[in-house]
Amino acid sequence: MSRSKLIQSWSRLLAVAGFLTSHGSHASNPYLEAPLVSEMLSTPAYRYANASNDEVREWLEARQIPFVEIRDSIPGVRLPGRLVGPLHGVFIHGTDVRHMADSPYEILDGRLALALDDFSQLLAENGIVELVHFTILRVKPTATTLLTRHPGALAIDVGELKRNDGTWLRVKHDFEPAIGAKTCGTGATRLDSDAGRLLQALVCQARARGIFHYALTPHFDAAHADHFHLEIKPAVKWFLYN
Repeated sequence: MSRSKLIQSWSRLLAVAGFLTSHGSHASNPYLEAPLVSEMLSTPAYRYANASNDEVREWLEARQIPFVEIRDSIPGVRLPGRLVGPLHGVFIHGTDVRHMADSPYEILDGRLALALDDFSQLLAENGIVELVHFTILRVKPTATTLLTRHPGALAIDVGELKRNDGTWLRVKHDFEPAIGAKTCGTGATRLDSDAGRLLQALVCQARARGIFHYALTPHFDAAHADHFHLEIKPAVKWFLYN
């Protein structure tokens, strides 16, 4: 990569990182999509992230999502619980299935469970039967307010997906990173392998359906080289997929 292109890539990366940390101006961010407010308000990501606990419980029950609420409060999490069954035939779990029932990393907010139900439908349509994540909740025991991202159990780091033929799609090995490259839409970088292109397509289909507010891939930075960070966030009226 030439020096000028390297500088451009890092400039784009810094713009994205600045937005994520400070919610800076829309115009400064090359990956930010801010649709019409009327469109945004109707997306699953916005509706789930901003729903009340009672609304979330009602939707979880109506859709028969196998989510069991944790009655003990968890600092920073609005409606904590665990998935106790597959979603649309997709088995979602962390890297150690032996501790699904007691690992704190398996705890998720009911709002994320709704988003994952939508995402699992998309995965099932593409022949995916299993999703392995690295983490969902990252507990902040001293939290005194409701939190977002992993501390609020509103984000998941997806590392591997299993297809119905038994083969695996692994982000670390199959999604060739190009930091600063565009992941979805016009001008997106085309990955070399079939597996990589399928992983990329799944992320972009999630964007098309408005399932998550944020999707960070290996194109974002080195810290995401082995997973997709998928997140919903209250009050957000834009998308950022990179």
